[in-house]
Amino acid sequence: MSSISDPPLPDRAEEVPPLDAPAPGFDRWRYAGVFLLLFLFGTETFLVSPLLPTIADSVRTSEAAAASSVTAYVLVYAVAAPFLGLSSDRFGRRRTLLVGTLLFVLSNAAAALSTGLTLLVVSRAVAGLAAAAAGPAIWAHIAETAPEAVRGRALGLAMALFSCGQVIGVPLGGFLAGLAGWRSAFWALAVGTAAAVPLLLRQVGGGPAGAPTPRVGAVRAILAGWADPTLRRALLVNTVFNTANLGAYTFLGALLVQRFDLSVQALGLVGVLVGAGSMAGSLVGGRLGDRARTAGRSDLPLLPLWGVLLAVGIAVTAEGPGLVLALAGVTVWFLASGGFVTDQQTLAGTIAPELRATSSAWLTSTMYAGTGVGAWAVGTFGDVAQGTLLVGAGLALLAALGGLAVSAGLRHNAITATTATAAATAPEA
Repeated sequence: MSSISDPPLPDRAEEVPPLDAPAPGFDRWRYAGVFLLLFLFGTETFLVSPLLPTIADSVRTSEAAAASSVTAYVLVYAVAAPFLGLSSDRFGRRRTLLVGTLLFVLSNAAAALSTGLTLLVVSRAVAGLAAAAAGPAIWAHIAETAPEAVRGRALGLAMALFSCGQVIGVPLGGFLAGLAGWRSAFWALAVGTAAAVPLLLRQVGGGPAGAPTPRVGAVRAILAGWADPTLRRALLVNTVFNTANLGAYTFLGALLVQRFDLSVQALGLVGVLVGAGSMAGSLVGGRLGDRARTAGRSDLPLLPLWGVLLAVGIAVTAEGPGLVLALAGVTVWFLASGGFVTDQQTLAGTIAPELRATSSAWLTSTMYAGTGVGAWAVGTFGDVAQGTLLVGAGLALLAALGGLAVSAGLRHNAITATTATAAATAPEA
């Protein structure tokens, strides 16, 4: 991971494993329960979108009104996540994770039983609350239990499975809805989530969080992550990056229709590229980060790299000549997105161990904030290609510059820690 404040290790380049080497000491089956949950969360995140016309017709409302169920999910998650992340940090992962998982089961069952708009919106709000409780606890659990040498790979695999839920799970949910009605997709989510509970009970310890959380007021504790200069920079970079990334992504379909007159079916295939790029970026980002840390280069500027790649991907998608080159741009775009998110989650899980879940929750909240601002900014342009290029590529380069500041902060922390260690161990004159 490029964003960890641990002091640098001795330079032992000859011991750095090759990029495709198996991760030493990483038992993937130990995380089967949380990995399954992340896949289901990824599936659920965008499941409503393709089913929206059918759901609206079923509950006798307009598509615009039914879309408020998506807004309810996002708003509740963004607002509740930092508070529930603090609960995970103070009271342990297992308790928060199980509560969130059970709420997720109930929310999807309620969505399946909805016969009107009110229950549907409430069920989606509860789903957002469930994900806000379980999500940060999952990332914190992985970060504090995976061996340090493979922490990036573990988080990268987790992020890849989340993306896999979007790539595979959403079409599967749509296929199931086509066979047995839209309610069956939510029933499947409820049943799949319930099946994860026995695994969670066995695999997630019942003890407190990895490091004691200072007993200060709730608001002060929630904002504590912003007091750390490196983490504060990372959160600001996260906001700018996702203003470019997901803000522009909001208009990706419209952009490709405008440029190449793609059909709805073709846009569905573009979604596969989006997910494949995210999965590849997550896996590669985790491995690159682990290699850097093993070599004692925790301050390598990988965050700026992802910012530059994002700018290139967006620019090629918006202006590159020909459909093939534009689709290659989409792949690079989400390769950068997956690598960036993995690096940021590793940072959140390492730089302030006593606030792992709270920091992870702030990543999600700032991501949603950036998405909203970016979508508004791109939407102000009459030409969607021009808006995507200027807002997306421009802010991606700004995020790359911010990533350099994060790396500089990590380098300063590492030098300070090394100096303090040397002073403490130096023999007295």
